[in-house]
Amino acid sequence: MSDSSQDISDPSVSPEERYERGLALKQAGLHKAAIDQFEMAAVETALAVKAYAQIGLCYKLVGCYEEAVPAFQKALNVTTASSKETVQILYVLGRTLESLGRVGETLEAYRWIRREDPDYRDVTERIERLSTRRQAVATKRISASTKTS
Repeated sequence: MSDSSQDISDPSVSPEERYERGLALKQAGLHKAAIDQFEMAAVETALAVKAYAQIGLCYKLVGCYEEAVPAFQKALNVTTASSKETVQILYVLGRTLESLGRVGETLEAYRWIRREDPDYRDVTERIERLSTRRQAVATKRISASTKTS
């Protein structure tokens, strides 16, 4: 049986195997170890999109939304991402940004999805709800600033 710390940096373990190990570790709830495996799998261009997306999902699962955002952004920056993968990752990124209250960035992600796939999940409803909420906040600010003037 091999020493697990030696196995982490073992160059004979392929990126594909690292990715599969990452999935198994994620499934087992060992998110930090899964992230380590996905990071090593991401060196393989063909796996980079999926590996970075999985890193983002691991961070989300442990409640680290701020850390998830750059992982999803890295996945989106991989040139091999298909249109379908891009839409899926943008949706998860949008949901993450929405959880963080970053409405402008969330709307940008959802609007991009709507241009690519107008019927994708609940994107249209989310855009409408966030736009309405954003307008209400802007109206309150204007009203408050005119009262103090």
